[in-house]
Amino acid sequence: MTDTWLIVGLGNPGAEYKGNRHNVGQMVLDELASRMGASFKTHKARAQVLEGRLGIGGPRVVLAKPMSYMNVSGGPVAALANFYGIGPDHVVAVHDEIDIPFNTVKLKTGGGEGGHNGLRDISKALSTKDYLRVRVGVGRPPGRMDTADYVLRDFAAAERKELPFVLDEAADAVDMLVRNGLTAAQQKFHPAKSEL
Repeated sequence: MTDTWLIVGLGNPGAEYKGNRHNVGQMVLDELASRMGASFKTHKARAQVLEGRLGIGGPRVVLAKPMSYMNVSGGPVAALANFYGIGPDHVVAVHDEIDIPFNTVKLKTGGGEGGHNGLRDISKALSTKDYLRVRVGVGRPPGRMDTADYVLRDFAAAERKELPFVLDEAADAVDMLVRNGLTAAQQKFHPAKSEL
């Protein structure tokens, strides 16, 4: 196995989804790519990928944005993990999370998927839930709005003002996770006494 990390930004392909809450994982990867000063290229595993290092002398990473729809993200993720020889313990899924408030980033390994079809498909394709997750809070739908309708909408105007800071923090969380490990990243990014 390799010490390379596979960092997957979940979302849906196509311009009409680009600004959706569901695509926040891909937005975080765009932020990481701009820090690396490089751009994505198409990979045969139905994904846009970028290989490089996070910072000078930093860990080797493969940033990947599956070009499949969210609920079938597992195929491209498993194919890339296989292609690069990366085990599940070095796979990081960056995704939207309705169970935590907007403007909040949390990290965990394994556990349930919380009804997130992208994660469910990755767990199935990797045959394990034991991969890392960087969860970017998008908050709960207002009133009785359907969850799917909510995550497939763009961020609200007030949220869009805050979004660059959220993406920056999530990118920092990914960086710290792969450099310093889960516990150190949780201690920095989780508020005191939060559930892990």
